[in-house]
Amino acid sequence: MSDDDPKPRTEADAALEREIRADRPFSLADAIGRMAGPGIMKGVSPVARKDQAAAEVQEYLRQHLTDGAGALSEVLARQVAESDLLLKAPDQPLVVLAGHVRRLLDSQHGLRELVRESDVEWGRTAGERPYFEKDGCPPAPDDPYTLESVRAALTRLAGGLAAGKA
Repeated sequence: MSDDDPKPRTEADAALEREIRADRPFSLADAIGRMAGPGIMKGVSPVARKDQAAAEVQEYLRQHLTDGAGALSEVLARQVAESDLLLKAPDQPLVVLAGHVRRLLDSQHGLRELVRESDVEWGRTAGERPYFEKDGCPPAPDDPYTLESVRAALTRLAGGLAAGKA
């Protein structure tokens, strides 16, 4: 008989269960477990696949993206996690990341927006006023996220993704 087939419950089983639970405090987790029934966790992760994929992207960025301040990887991970691409292919998070990076590199507007969001995130976490590049002006020397530095970091990341560094 398979483990999935419900076995008839005998009175002896019920009595044993009552005896075990008699000295144990009842918790919300117990109530949820009883409502779900036996075997709820068999072979299935309690973490949604999309959340697992987002965590995999975040971990990959942490290991492979050169980002001293951490804001660029945070913003990039958030963009990928919120993207429709990840919803369509949650079993291929690094392919989704590679597609997103390629799309950013191909779009001047998308790249500028990523730099702006990274500047804002950096300013928020560092407790400082963020730097913003202005057209026709050189970037501030202390700016951790310039258009060129982010483009270079994303280009290296795209190269690693294309080479299959996982």
